[in-house]
Amino acid sequence: MTATASRPVLAGLDASAASFDAVRWAAKEARRRETTLQLLHACLFEGGPSRAHDNSELLLEHAHRFLRRAAEIAREEAPGVRVETSVRLGLAVDLLLAESGGAALVVLGSHGLGGLRGALIGSVALRVAAGAACPVVIVPAHRPELVGPIVVGVDPSGSSEHALRFALEEAAAVRAPVHVVHAWHDGLLAPELELADLGAAEQRELDAHLASWVRKYPALDITARAVRDRIASHALLNAEPDARLIVVGTRGRGPVAGGVLGSTGNALLAHAACPVVVVH
Repeated sequence: MTATASRPVLAGLDASAASFDAVRWAAKEARRRETTLQLLHACLFEGGPSRAHDNSELLLEHAHRFLRRAAEIAREEAPGVRVETSVRLGLAVDLLLAESGGAALVVLGSHGLGGLRGALIGSVALRVAAGAACPVVIVPAHRPELVGPIVVGVDPSGSSEHALRFALEEAAAVRAPVHVVHAWHDGLLAPELELADLGAAEQRELDAHLASWVRKYPALDITARAVRDRIASHALLNAEPDARLIVVGTRGRGPVAGGVLGSTGNALLAHAACPVVVVH
């Protein structure tokens, strides 16, 4: 077991039922990795000292009750998994970012009390996915149990190597096929014949880039496709309708820069039917 594998899987929970979807996914992943599942709930007492004192016991009692139920769900979903729970005082984003340095993964639900009303993705999920020190998994609420390939977005320039490695290691562990997608566009209104040549060149570059990975994982069913699409999230979302996981990196043509997710990451987290992994 590697040092990374022995690190805990950290699931950040708020007091919403949607958090239980993240708990179920995190529990199975922690058991697969033979590591501990840590359930973290952040409390922030609003108002002045007297008001905080009046409400603190009630809020803490509610938080511990919610975490006990979450731990029960985790053990039901993944019997034998080791579960630890903690209630911490502070902002959820700050606490999760601080803890991410010692975690193998941070797992969050796509919605919750920290999000904006009517938003497609919660603000806490967006900020943690952008700034965590480890991969972050965003689990959509009420997700279907999809068992298709793992889809990973890559850039042949090499900026997505960490995402590709994560996807291949995950696929090897769960015995899933991998669909590697590279979205490209010419930026010009080129003739169809020229576009065909450009597409073939992009595909050759992608195949060459993946050759060493295919040799490293000979047992995996790996397919790769260079897709002409100006919007990378479209290519990834449409790659496999039954994808069990979509994995993206934090650099490339859909970058994460300046501490916030780019348009590709935002679109995937908002619209994917399966969990999305952002790998730093």
